[in-house]
Amino acid sequence: MGAGRLYAAVAAGGFRRYATYRAATAAGVFTNTVFGLILVYTYLALWDIRPHLGGYDRSQAVTYVWLGQAFLATLAIGGGGAEEELMERIRTGDIATDLHRPADLQLWWLAADVGRATFQLLGRGVVPFVFGALFFPVALPTDPVTWAAFLGAVLLAMLVSFGIRFLVALSAFWLLDGSGVTQIAWLAGVFCSGMLLPLNVFPGALGEVVRALPWASLLQAPADVLMGQARPLGTYALQGAWAVALLAAGRLLQTVATRRVVVQGG
Repeated sequence: MGAGRLYAAVAAGGFRRYATYRAATAAGVFTNTVFGLILVYTYLALWDIRPHLGGYDRSQAVTYVWLGQAFLATLAIGGGGAEEELMERIRTGDIATDLHRPADLQLWWLAADVGRATFQLLGRGVVPFVFGALFFPVALPTDPVTWAAFLGAVLLAMLVSFGIRFLVALSAFWLLDGSGVTQIAWLAGVFCSGMLLPLNVFPGALGEVVRALPWASLLQAPADVLMGQARPLGTYALQGAWAVALLAAGRLLQTVATRRVVVQGG
């Protein structure tokens, strides 16, 4: 089997694996919809006081909320991605099996995570987004070119998200228990991705900093492409730069880590 077919099979396996958890998916859809409703009414109250806050009108703010709910599990912004299983395999020593596979460790887990993310987008993200579009005023493009550009930004967001979480997972080679790093990454992801408020709302130097960090590529960048607030090429350049930097850092850290594998318990 060629390398491309191998990683495609791994991605398909990741998709099928999460597709078996139907009850969990249904619960996730319900949870995302409920939290979406809470955030929508919170945003609407805020935008009543400050119209055009962050350069968004009310319909764009509502659209942003439902995109966030669609991407929460897709990009594992709140955790729940492949990094948790990888950290556990490092802790138990099962990572030795992964290192003996005739496949690259980083590419293997990237393929698995792409499969997971694709299922979460289709299985858990689409329904809350469609619900929001049906029952609230949203700002959605009508031309297919913008939708295609948006999907490109989503794909790059998947790469950036994995790049961040792969680095977090590899910290377990040294820490063994990576729960502290995971919690820090979760807090940074929720705050700096714009899950609480659009990053365009953040004032002054704080806004400039958070919009330059990699987490801005997860939600803020695709949202702005979809709503015509940013040029796709400029957005792709920022996302692509972060994806390359993070994946290269992960590759370097993987090389260092596998030279000094520490197996807890033997």
